[in-house]
Amino acid sequence: MELRGCTRDYGAVRAVDGLDLQVREGEFLSLLGPSGCGKTTTLALIAGFVPPTAGQVLIDGEDVTGRPAHRRGLGVVFQSYALFPHLTVFENVAFGLRERRVPAAEIARRVAEALTLVRLEGQGRQRPAALSGGMQQRVALARALVYRPRVLLLDEPLAALDRKLREQMRDELRAIQRSVGITTIFVTHDQAEALGLSDRIAVMNRGRIEQLGPPREVYERPATRFVADFIGASTVLRGRAVGADRVALGAGPAVRVAGPRALPAGAEVELAIRPERIGLAPGPGDNVLDARVETLVYQGALTEVTARLPDGQRVLAFVVEPAPAPLAPGQAVRLRLPPEAFMVLG
Repeated sequence: MELRGCTRDYGAVRAVDGLDLQVREGEFLSLLGPSGCGKTTTLALIAGFVPPTAGQVLIDGEDVTGRPAHRRGLGVVFQSYALFPHLTVFENVAFGLRERRVPAAEIARRVAEALTLVRLEGQGRQRPAALSGGMQQRVALARALVYRPRVLLLDEPLAALDRKLREQMRDELRAIQRSVGITTIFVTHDQAEALGLSDRIAVMNRGRIEQLGPPREVYERPATRFVADFIGASTVLRGRAVGADRVALGAGPAVRVAGPRALPAGAEVELAIRPERIGLAPGPGDNVLDARVETLVYQGALTEVTARLPDGQRVLAFVVEPAPAPLAPGQAVRLRLPPEAFMVLG
């Protein structure tokens, strides 16, 4: 599936801005971003629910820009599931096939295959109201897969589930996608879903893709300040390069940065670092900064520590191991920021 220069305007609002995107065959690609970033509009352009103001949509190399949604050969699962409450599970899954006048024997066989695939064997006579949220989600998925679509489009299908069920269904969804081998485009604002499900993630902001890459690359090497802030928690520190691999943070000591490129001396630099990479240090040392604890938030497996550096910048650290002494707001601490953990933005 490919988008070429796709733009979508709603009056004076540009929801999608000249988007180029190629999705590989059999790939699980997530469109990730905050509300209003254009990810759902992008999915609607692919599905054919709305036409692009400019640009082309191609599937298997074929231009389908002007083709209506029902003739694109796509399967779609919505956040609301959109099941018919008065129909049984079997009838919900079979509905589209009957509309296409598929023979009854073929409908029965394909519906049975789809229900087996999503582990709903024996549930064909149930009505949606009798099913749990996770089972309803699987019915919606079976209904999309029964068409044998070229591409599967998922619009935040797990958003209505509670956290534990959402995590369970995330794993099941990935297993089903792998077993079928279907090209899948998944819209979500949940970072954990995107990181756990995707072969690649397209991080969107203001109708454009800010970064496209494998989950580990996007998380560990964000290309922009927006990506660093949106994907997981991070601290962004501003400083000035005082050497090829050293950055001064305010009037304090310089920190060493093990980046892929040399820093131009005197340049203003933004450094991002993940909170799980920051530790407490027992004494002074290389890349150890003095700080003062501002807030502590106990999270069970870890404690979120917000500390302020002498120049006023704040640092977020996840402390997993027990501190030498119980931490308290106002307490002076030393933070170790490993050189290899820094990400130079921009």
